[in-house]
Amino acid sequence: MANQLRYRVFYTTRQKIVTSVIALALLAAAVVYVVDRVTTPEDRSCAAGVERPEGSAECVGVNGDGHDFGVPALAEVAAAIARENRALKPGTYATVALLLPLTSPDAGMRIKVLHEVQGAYAQQYRANHASNDQTPKIRLVLANAGRGSAHWRAAVDRLKTMTGAPDRLRAVSGVATSSTPVREAVTELTRAGIAVVGTTITADDIANGPGPGQNRFPGLARVSPTNTDEAKALGHFGKVDAAKALLVQDTRSGDHYTDTLKSAFAASLKGAPYEPQLFTSPPDASDEGTTANTFRQITHLICDTRAETLFFAGRHTQLRQFINALGDRGCTERRFTVLTGDEGSYLGADGRLDRDALKARLTVRYASLAHPDAWKPAGGRTVPAAGGSTADYDRFLADLAAASKEPVALEDGQAIVAYDAMATAVHAIRQATGEGKQYPALADVVTQWPQVKGSLRVRGASGWICLDNYGNPYNKAVPIVELAADGTQRFVQIAWPEGRPPAADCLPPKRG
Repeated sequence: MANQLRYRVFYTTRQKIVTSVIALALLAAAVVYVVDRVTTPEDRSCAAGVERPEGSAECVGVNGDGHDFGVPALAEVAAAIARENRALKPGTYATVALLLPLTSPDAGMRIKVLHEVQGAYAQQYRANHASNDQTPKIRLVLANAGRGSAHWRAAVDRLKTMTGAPDRLRAVSGVATSSTPVREAVTELTRAGIAVVGTTITADDIANGPGPGQNRFPGLARVSPTNTDEAKALGHFGKVDAAKALLVQDTRSGDHYTDTLKSAFAASLKGAPYEPQLFTSPPDASDEGTTANTFRQITHLICDTRAETLFFAGRHTQLRQFINALGDRGCTERRFTVLTGDEGSYLGADGRLDRDALKARLTVRYASLAHPDAWKPAGGRTVPAAGGSTADYDRFLADLAAASKEPVALEDGQAIVAYDAMATAVHAIRQATGEGKQYPALADVVTQWPQVKGSLRVRGASGWICLDNYGNPYNKAVPIVELAADGTQRFVQIAWPEGRPPAADCLPPKRG
């Protein structure tokens, strides 16, 4: 009886009609939703000029309106750049882009990126407020190439569309790592006729030179010495006895920094009695991998040699692992000195470095690209009479104070070098601007590098920037820095690739 009642109540003709209508409506709504999802592209935009590539959560592209690319540490300086850009009148400025892996997950790279952006902004501020109203004014934009610069093409393709109005892109700075993606990005930018000023690229094969086929990157300039010049400066500084030296090198190929650094070190160690000790870093050299195990074995073999100086050709993660292993070596009664390239600048902020290793008769020194004490007079050392000056560095400090509300860390040298690279870009843009013109032609900027020398040199905070005819800095100052036991990066002295400071005229000699 109860079942019959329930049937009459819930399954009348009217109920069946209502139920069918509801079911059809839900089905129609589901079909509309599915069709909409299939036919309407997903909104992957992050900000103007920035979007997430397929398969990636990173915001990649170009923006000068304050977007921080999802990196909170960049929020303040990105907002400051946006304020500066908004103050510029249309048609009065040229744009410089700072191309960096802004969203790198590597802690050391994130610090490097932040400091480079801060340094570049300080120079933009100077160009627009403290250069006697020179024109054009300078607009700065941030270009993100993504983790490991893997999305460089998306950023570069965007930059190539910005050479006309209203942006009038005239130079790209940053390009700060000597990697294959960066090399490809530089190739594409210079092929498009865009001037490029590298900040911390040091690989010898991301550079131009004399001879047929060596002008591979027309329009490229650099403010940092090559790995070969770094090695020469270290050699002049250390006066190393090759008979008591050993090279520890990465076997992974394709990393232009390590490839050219190990070649430069090997050239300076001719006649050394020991073959190099080898390790192989992971494809992403910022990963820990298993190289710590290899270094534990290498330290045993080092103890079997008569070596006193250890040249290290590798990236900073493996350098830190190597130092940690040396701190736990068996022959702690012996003293060792590790010499390496500018990747050593990451160690000061590396929380995984074993500080006690630096107390175990171990000295770690590296060729830095800049250091805040390099041009400061101090007891026991004098400032070189040429190659840079205290006044040039003090001007940088004043510009940084005027531009930034918060203090900027300077020990790793990144802000200093980025400021100088931006200064070089601004110099070229303004030198290329004809009389009566508001901004230069794109093709005129890339031709400026051979004239950046002599009285037309850039007086950088890191030292004089006197470029040869191929856009490379001649006899650039190389601060030798020691990693102290407390983790501070202590300036030792300036070394020079030529063994002495440049002449006062700073005119590179004929090469090739």
